[in-house]
Amino acid sequence: MTMEMKDSGSVVLTAYHTHNPARIPGMEQSFVQDIPSSHSPSSRKSLPRCRRINRMLSTESASSPAFSRSNSQASMDSTSMEDFWCEVENIKESSEDGSEETTLLEFKPADEGELEAEWLQDVGLSTLISGAEEEDGQALLSTLTRTQAAAVQKRYNTYTQTLRKKNRHTVRDVRDIFGTNDSSLTFETVPVSPLPSNGVQLPGQKPVWKSVTSNSCLDCGLDKGSPSITEELSYEVSFSESITVLPKTQEWPKNQRFKKEDSALPKFIVRKSRFGLTEVGDLSPEDMKKIRYLSLIELTAFYDALGVELKRNRAERVRGRENGLFGVPLTILLENDQKKVPGIKVPLIFQKLLLKLEETGLETEGILRVPGSASRVKNLHQELEAKFYEDTFDWDQVRNNDAAGLLKMFIRELPSPLFTVEYLPAFITLVEKIPKIQLQLQALHLLIMLLPEANRDTAKAFLQFLKKVVANEGKNKMNLWNVSMIVAPNLFIYKGKRANQQEMQAAATTAHIVRLLIQYQDILWTVPSFLISQVRKMNEAAMNNSKRQLVFDKGVRKLLRRKTMERERPERPEGAVTFPPYLQSDIPEGVIRVYAPLHSKVSMAIQLNSQTKAKDILARFHCENSRGSSQNMRGQIQSLHEIGGNIGQHCLDPDAYMLDVYRANPQAEWVIKPKAS
Repeated sequence: MTMEMKDSGSVVLTAYHTHNPARIPGMEQSFVQDIPSSHSPSSRKSLPRCRRINRMLSTESASSPAFSRSNSQASMDSTSMEDFWCEVENIKESSEDGSEETTLLEFKPADEGELEAEWLQDVGLSTLISGAEEEDGQALLSTLTRTQAAAVQKRYNTYTQTLRKKNRHTVRDVRDIFGTNDSSLTFETVPVSPLPSNGVQLPGQKPVWKSVTSNSCLDCGLDKGSPSITEELSYEVSFSESITVLPKTQEWPKNQRFKKEDSALPKFIVRKSRFGLTEVGDLSPEDMKKIRYLSLIELTAFYDALGVELKRNRAERVRGRENGLFGVPLTILLENDQKKVPGIKVPLIFQKLLLKLEETGLETEGILRVPGSASRVKNLHQELEAKFYEDTFDWDQVRNNDAAGLLKMFIRELPSPLFTVEYLPAFITLVEKIPKIQLQLQALHLLIMLLPEANRDTAKAFLQFLKKVVANEGKNKMNLWNVSMIVAPNLFIYKGKRANQQEMQAAATTAHIVRLLIQYQDILWTVPSFLISQVRKMNEAAMNNSKRQLVFDKGVRKLLRRKTMERERPERPEGAVTFPPYLQSDIPEGVIRVYAPLHSKVSMAIQLNSQTKAKDILARFHCENSRGSSQNMRGQIQSLHEIGGNIGQHCLDPDAYMLDVYRANPQAEWVIKPKAS
């Protein structure tokens, strides 16, 4: 069975500039085309403007942009991109008539060494720059794989060499950090053993896949006309360690183009390990922050292993709006919305636009492609800004195509692109420089893990909607490629900029990226288990450091002795921690006590065996409490959570084998509660 995973303020924002303005391979500017002056308006009235752009492209560039791709892909003629250029022209017209605010972004080169310093800070290793002995940095370094450590070492080498050239303060030698006598780097890759989700590497053990059952894998692929061959993806070993043969760039196809048929995309499955699968929202924010650190290190190591440069843009602070709906940064918009709806993860206006289209627009022919009335969209925009939060806006007056126009306008007017300016070049590079779709998907997966929480949640909601649009292709005439072409310029455009021929040739690249995002979103929003393994090891290392510090801290030892003497007193000291009953008794090996605060029976001891799954424990509690559960629990989806020990909080897959999870984290608490939406 296929699984379906589901301005007025003084706020400081982030704007961006590239480190290499002379050559911009990855969308540092917009796709908007400056039509040559030789094409006078009077001589072009016979053709729509978007068709004239498409014709101009086909005549000015006889060879379409070169793309690296798998052998299953074929060429694509220029007319297949007509929808893309029509959308670009619609965006340009909406900017020119004043319905959208444009912000010109300045791009400045980075000083030598600054990119490496920013990279070290972004991966949580600012301690290497400051020289401080921070426990978090030490814990992170202790969990790195060989290729990840090489990636860190390479960036730190560049950073320190730059500082020495500039005669700045003394920096730590890389050998002091990594404990090696040779600071030179080698990138020869060797086969590695799989890394199970408990963080214990088993030498020489090969992954053993169980036979596919109704719920043992995550299936991503199109049913109609999809390839007969299904490829398996593994999350057990880091992507960079899995590359055993370094691709030779010069042997990659030079003039290959994409095949627009949906069947050109392979079908991938991710088989569940005994730990199950973990979605992005299943981990605590603290652990997801560590996932982001590790994902950037892994992405860098992955690109290094492929011999591809990981390009990124630099940040510069600018001001942005503090109030309103459009043109407000996602974080500010969510802060305002959470005052009305606590815990909300996607902006209310964005949710309402999606809901409007899902209720009435999914079957509208040409939805997203056919533009609404520019004047109506402008008026609706202004009316929404004035009435949305007062709940006086009349949604019945909004036509489907106008709602789609507002949805795309919201995305375009974000001060920072939904997929962040820093890594837009990396999105482009993964298609243009990486030949196989499986490798593209792995790079894209890590980029999704890198997104800030607000961006990632909003992007997920948007892609889920786009998937529903494609599912209604029979009525709305919008297939996967059509939708991808329309959405791409809205996601990968730079406001207020003009595109040169090189960027215009990247049109099919960005459309292909959107196609991958829509098609494989269930995979992309699943956290790779090897990253969870590293987070566990990172937390364990931090706990061990804390224990060592307690042992050698004399002041703490004196305090402990004093507390020991106070234990015999009848009254508990004020502020003392009260542990739940299930933590106050000794529990035999292989037995866990599960706490369910919303059930009438709040705790139960469970004897685990090799076949006990999380869903079995949930079923047992449901059976025991079917009559006496609280009203608050009814109607809510309950999940088993692993809390504490070497993880912050982890909502377990119902198919997770509990004995394996228990052995990976024997100090955890086990709590049944509603899953975070």
